[in-house]
This record gives sequence, structure tokens and C-alpha cells, in this order.
Amino acid sequence: MQPGTSTAAPIRVAFLGCGFITGVHSRHLKALRGEVVCRYASRDLARAEQFSNRYGGHGAYGDYSTAIADPDVDAVVVAVPPRLHRDLTLDALRAGKHVLVEKPAFLSLGDYETVCAARDQVDRVVLVGENDHYKPLAVTLRKLLSAGVIGDLVLAQFTTVAQRPKKGDDWRNDEELAGGDAFFEEGIHWLHLAGSLGPTITRIDGYRPAPAPDRRPDEDRRVRSMLVAFAYDNGAVGALYYSREIPSLLRGVRVSKLYGRGGVITFESNGGGVLVRGRGLPRIVFPGVRDVRGYEAMYRDFTAAIRTGRRPEMGLERAMADHRLMERVYGNSSRGLG
Repeated sequence: MQPGTSTAAPIRVAFLGCGFITGVHSRHLKALRGEVVCRYASRDLARAEQFSNRYGGHGAYGDYSTAIADPDVDAVVVAVPPRLHRDLTLDALRAGKHVLVEKPAFLSLGDYETVCAARDQVDRVVLVGENDHYKPLAVTLRKLLSAGVIGDLVLAQFTTVAQRPKKGDDWRNDEELAGGDAFFEEGIHWLHLAGSLGPTITRIDGYRPAPAPDRRPDEDRRVRSMLVAFAYDNGAVGALYYSREIPSLLRGVRVSKLYGRGGVITFESNGGGVLVRGRGLPRIVFPGVRDVRGYEAMYRDFTAAIRTGRRPEMGLERAMADHRLMERVYGNSSRGLG
């Protein structure tokens, strides 16, 4: 038997939504063939069939409700705009399905609490699709800090700056569907990284630059930049620089740093490499290019939780902690969340 393979029957997953992110998930799931088999649901049956053919799926549905009701489906992946997440998740739980819901999962803490209650009532697994929690870079940083290679953490600086506008007709320009601006919809991944390395964020504030003037209707109309300042429970402080409107080297290469009293960890924010200058000689750590975005590890956690009944690492409670931080970021910035 090859490493990572299983003699158990595969988990039968139906994707609700056939957009860009479903394609991303599906490409990474190729490594888990034999453990997960996929089906695809869309309000456009032809599109669902196209996805099923493209990614070696086992069937297609012309609506979400049929996929949820199918007794041959064990779990669903909710991969539609955030405004639709809660209702589809609740429908799936009522049908006895396990759920992986894309992030940002829900628009309010009340939504999380409602879903938690529904999950507990039917004893099913709900994993929030924070793939960045599982990526090799995050795992490496947690290990280095835990091992004390730079001593006491003093300053943390996270930078994710790139010029990546969406088209004017992209659903993310509709804050009713997206739940908020660019930082809420995508910056949540970086907020999670900052808050998942060991120490707990206890204070946090957001600062939003003025939006670009005179944006055309065919352009990305969202607020696309945010500066977040925060303090950890161990006395360290940090900042997160987020933007999707500023040119950067090679359209996205950026450097972040963790400063300790015994050294510095410098890392390419996408996970390309980590330079450790602490006790002993400087060394370069390569977290790994395999599963660089963490999707395989995320699905392995999801399937293991389904098989064993344990809670996944990125369960609802962990995602709720991120949402509380997000609400405080917007509550303290110039414009409220949602």
C-alpha cells in the first residue's frame, strides 16, 4: 500500500458551486483519489457536467438541493459567495451531511452559533476551509516559534501586497454577496495566520486608507487596502499590511518578519522560503512545494474527522475566533463590517 492510501471506502463529496475556487479544490484533490470522490452541483447543469468531466467527477446536479438530498453523498463543499453559506450549510446538516464551507464562512457570530447548534444536534463534522492554516509555511512558523529559535517574540510584521484587481462584474464587488470588502473576503486568511502562530491576539485595530477616487464601473470597486495593528497575550505587538491595489515584485512576492529577542525569522509571505537568524548560524528552511497551499492537508483533516468523529483543526470554534478579530478590526476602523 502506498503511503497515505486507505482501504476504507472513499468519502463521497459534492461541490455546491462550480466557480474558480471549486477548480482550485478539485486540482488539489487529485492527490487524494481513492480517499475522496467528487460530484458537482450548479444552477447550470451543463456547467456542473463540464466540471465533472474536467476533474474526473462521479456525477453532476442541476441544483444544490438535489445534491444535498442524494443519499450517495456523504459530505458537501459549500463553494458559493459567503451570503449563501449559512443556509446551504444548515440544509446540508439537516440532510445528515458533513460540511466543508469556504472562508469567510459566515457573516456574523450569530450565524456561527446557529450552525454550531445544528452541527451538534446531528453530530456531523463542519470544517471551515482555511487552507492557510494547513500550508507548510504556517506549520513551519508554528514549529520554529514553539521551539524558541528566536527567543521571546517582540514584533511581528505580515505583508501581503499585490496589484490584483477583480473585474467590474465579479460578484466580490457586491458586498451583499461577499459580506464585505476585499480584506473581509480574502484578508481573513492573513488575519488567521497572524493569530495562529502560538500567542493569542488580545487587542486589534484596523486602519483603512481612502479608496481610489473616480473608479470606473468596469473596475474593481471594493476598498482593497487595510492596515491592522494588534497585540499578543505574551506582550509582543504586530502589524498586517494588506492590499490588492499596490504593485509588487513579480506581481506578489513579499517579505514578512518575526522579530524575537534572540533572532529574526524572515519569510516570503507565500511560503517560498524561511530565513532563520537565531541561536547558531543562519539557516534557510524550505517549508516544501508539495501542497504549498495546504489543500491536501485540509482535506486529509476533513476526511479523518469524518471517519473518527473527532473535531477538525479548523472547526467552527477556531473560525469564530478569527471572525471576532475581524469584527473588532472593522468596528475600530473608519467603516463598519457588513
